[in-house]
Amino acid sequence: MTFTIGEHSARHVRRIVRTYLTDWGMAELTDAAELGVTELLSNVVRHVPDRRCTILILRRPGGMRVEISDGAPGLPVQGTSPDDLSTRGRGLVLLDAVVDRWGVDPAVGRIGKTVWFECEAKEAPARPAEWRGASGWPMLDGRDDPAARQ
Repeated sequence: MTFTIGEHSARHVRRIVRTYLTDWGMAELTDAAELGVTELLSNVVRHVPDRRCTILILRRPGGMRVEISDGAPGLPVQGTSPDDLSTRGRGLVLLDAVVDRWGVDPAVGRIGKTVWFECEAKEAPARPAEWRGASGWPMLDGRDDPAARQ
């Protein structure tokens, strides 16, 4: 999904993430994933001049991964000790505290980067038969889901 992000867009993306996690049987990851998405999208709003980004939500064996790519130069820097009264500088610290892994991959052949995080389920989710896209192959993300195209 490619978006131009506004200050209130995170609410809508959180709903999408929540829906996928519930459908995938991984609702216990919702809090961490929603916080992660919120923090990364707020970085797009603050640091990407055109506020355009691509969001990919992936189901992985035993968990999920979110990737947010943009075309802005520069890589995010994790703050070490933000001022107690500062309203900035805590996003990646929070992300690091609530997800299992995160990282940044510089874009290849263009300006930009992909910031990603992964959350692991504590229990293996069930794999219902309806987790198949229109092609008949198991869905790893929403790209093959006809409902995601609406």
